[in-house]
Amino acid sequence: MAKAAVLTEALPYFIDFRGSVVLVKLGGSVMEVEENLDSLMNDIAFMRAVGIKVVIVHGGGKAISKAIKESGHEPLFVEGQRVTDEPTMEIVRRTLNNVVNTDLVRRLLAKGVNARPIHGNWIFGAKKIEKPDRGYVGEVKTVDARAVREMLDAGIIPVVTPLATGIDDSHLYNINADLAAAALAKELKVRKFALVSDVPGLLRDPADPATLLSTLHLKSVEQLKAEGSISGGMLPKIESCEDAIRAGVKKVHLVDGRMPHSLLLEIFTRDGVGTEITE
Repeated sequence: MAKAAVLTEALPYFIDFRGSVVLVKLGGSVMEVEENLDSLMNDIAFMRAVGIKVVIVHGGGKAISKAIKESGHEPLFVEGQRVTDEPTMEIVRRTLNNVVNTDLVRRLLAKGVNARPIHGNWIFGAKKIEKPDRGYVGEVKTVDARAVREMLDAGIIPVVTPLATGIDDSHLYNINADLAAAALAKELKVRKFALVSDVPGLLRDPADPATLLSTLHLKSVEQLKAEGSISGGMLPKIESCEDAIRAGVKKVHLVDGRMPHSLLLEIFTRDGVGTEITE
């Protein structure tokens, strides 16, 4: 009876979201733990099976840092973003496209889901971020989502890397994955935009999981920044969420990828498990 009750609760959501586009951004840290990643892949396979059109944009920070260390260098960061010189850019490209992206596509195919890679530099155009200078780190300025839409219409899950081609110099650029995902979510006007990471959501006190904010309205963001609730790595996440909502994305969700089936619980239940961000 308990299982039947769960299915009954989810049924209206299945009907409502069928045919809708949901963009899922997977954080690099969550992808490092096998059981977490497998649970997320199961959730995404389930979403596709009930008719939701899923797009994945992924990071790969830990895998990149590991590859840089193996090359004999130390990863460098300025204001939370990686410093990407020419040798580092090649490591970033190789790790994102040939290791992380390939693994995610393989996992989805193994679960019977049709998935294909999209290297971000095929669809994103960027300009170099000048201040502070972090090398080949860019800001997305243009999105050509035709290939993404074609895949979605064909029942394929596009798996996108956070890379871009320079508008001014045609060079490859490293993009913050949260911001790349938000740019694509805006272009597609997705129904939902879910950022999956290794935190429960937005915490009023970042040191206390009990202070989880289940709902965040944009009007509260500046106050939370001033209080220190939004800082560090959470800043680009929240800023990308604000940007997406103002561009027409209906709702954004911060989801804890360490919790089994957190994506399904957030999307297909009344209360959810993370932070829902709305206008």
